[in-house]
Amino acid sequence: MSLSVLIIILTVAISLMGFRDSSLVGKLIHNPYSVVHRKEHYRMLTCGFVHADYMHLLLNMYALYLFGGAVESYFDYMFGANARLYFMILYLLGIIFSNIPDVIKYRDQSFYNSLGASGGVSSIVFASIILSPLTKLIMFPIPIPMPAYIFAIIYVGYSIYMDKRQGDKINHMAHLWGGLWGVVFMVAVYPDALKGFFNQILGSF
Repeated sequence: MSLSVLIIILTVAISLMGFRDSSLVGKLIHNPYSVVHRKEHYRMLTCGFVHADYMHLLLNMYALYLFGGAVESYFDYMFGANARLYFMILYLLGIIFSNIPDVIKYRDQSFYNSLGASGGVSSIVFASIILSPLTKLIMFPIPIPMPAYIFAIIYVGYSIYMDKRQGDKINHMAHLWGGLWGVVFMVAVYPDALKGFFNQILGSF
């Protein structure tokens, strides 16, 4: 079984338990005040395994399913026996990295909470886009296939827009920070990734 599917099963199971038991969500949700003042650092990771509602969970897990398999295939080719380790580092640190800005910004605001796997999922999505920027993708509700790098630009714009009308406890900026981690990670572990990204795009014109 692929790592993506295992992560999806675990995340769905914990999220469903959270839908039935709000106290579980309270223990796992990202609360910067608790992270800083109560030293509950685990929240920066566990928040990625609980979600706001069924649609939030479905969208994140669907994206992970679509892009995770592709990234795993690339990693198998690139890293061999270490492929699964690299994938876990990319995904789990994507969740953590995406929460760091909120720890800094909201460290003294006990009311602020966020949750969801967006940071980790975005790290997988953007790693996939760096490796294969010309893959055709469709973004609902736009029924026109577009190159992955165009998708990324729209994805960034959507995340910024949704963050400005925040009110659902979903950390929309985690999309951007998680995506940034995905890019940084790929460049760090595979230095030719960025060169290959631009070469593929320029070669398409």
